[in-house]
Amino acid sequence: MSVWIAIGATIVGCYLVKLLGLSVPAGALERPLTKRLAALLPVALLAALIAQQTFSEEAALTLDARTAGLSAAAGALLLRAPFLVVVAAAVLVTAGARALG
Repeated sequence: MSVWIAIGATIVGCYLVKLLGLSVPAGALERPLTKRLAALLPVALLAALIAQQTFSEEAALTLDARTAGLSAAAGALLLRAPFLVVVAAAVLVTAGARALG
């Protein structure tokens, strides 16, 4: 039964967060700092998610094939490769590292 309580609390929490966002005055959203933060926040959250998924295994820091794939993707991005080439490089390097290790 506690799972349903958690689901209900999550539903109510999401609704309240959305309601809070809708109640912010328009003037506060038009400030340059707010616009800049709104543009950078998704990038920061995605970077944190990628770092957490790449470098953690349960509760420990891990350097494995995922790290090699991420490094290959970063290198391809530095070379200004197209998106599909970046993804392909990450996949191939990760698969190669797993095959060798």
